[in-house]
Amino acid sequence: HLRPTPATNMTTIAALNVPTLLARSTTAKRDVRTNAFFQKKVTGVAAAVPRAGQKYANVAAAVDAGLIQGVAPFPEGIDVFGFFNDIDQAEAQRYADVEITHGRLAMLASVGFIVGESVEGSSFLFDSQVTGPAINHFQQVPLPFWLGLGALIFVVEASRVQIAWQSPFDASRLGLMKDDHTPGDYGAFDPLGLSKGKDEEWLDIHRLRELNNGRLAMVAITAMVAQELNTGINLVLADEVLGIKGGGALKAMEASCAGSLDEAACSKAFEAAVAAGTAVL
Repeated sequence: HLRPTPATNMTTIAALNVPTLLARSTTAKRDVRTNAFFQKKVTGVAAAVPRAGQKYANVAAAVDAGLIQGVAPFPEGIDVFGFFNDIDQAEAQRYADVEITHGRLAMLASVGFIVGESVEGSSFLFDSQVTGPAINHFQQVPLPFWLGLGALIFVVEASRVQIAWQSPFDASRLGLMKDDHTPGDYGAFDPLGLSKGKDEEWLDIHRLRELNNGRLAMVAITAMVAQELNTGINLVLADEVLGIKGGGALKAMEASCAGSLDEAACSKAFEAAVAAGTAVL
């Protein structure tokens, strides 16, 4: 597997979506991006057959075997809680599938978090009744939405089980994926046709980008929820106030609006006052 050299450049968090571990020339960059996923494909995630008896000492060994993928600046993977210590191949495959799935959900959640707050109070969205911090939006939606969402989750999860997982009556233990299942592959879902006509090299690069953006999104949505639980105010408006006047203005906004009867209206009024320079800080 790829190892960093002294010439490796540290990048910003935003650069995690580019699987570049070594930067010396255009050719080198291209080779690293391609090989980061593609070189291990023969024995890695895309082709490995789960075998419950084969074990790996730690996450580095699993990455080296191609079961999971590392990411800069951790090309050998990172496993703070030791989930991959003495892990077998079938379990590592399951973890790989779970990571991809949660990454996809986190990307949707991160976008939904920001969009939901940006359009809250709009007439087309639940008759303007859903307002305030995004962490409180879900409790405000009507019952038919809950029922529809529950039905959608049931259909999606039932399909995932049928496609990917072994029958509990036939498997040697619970939680095993089918031998021919590639983690994250649940059919040819590509409504925009982005992968149409693309070769395997292109697909492999973008699979790794999806994985890394999913990892970043899981961190991002966790931070978004934590901020709103801590401040009790709208994330988008709070960040705007922070950008205009700094931390002092943000604390004043929290003191004025957190817990108010109409937090959304209060936050919007406070943000407008800050922008106009008339807010009392």
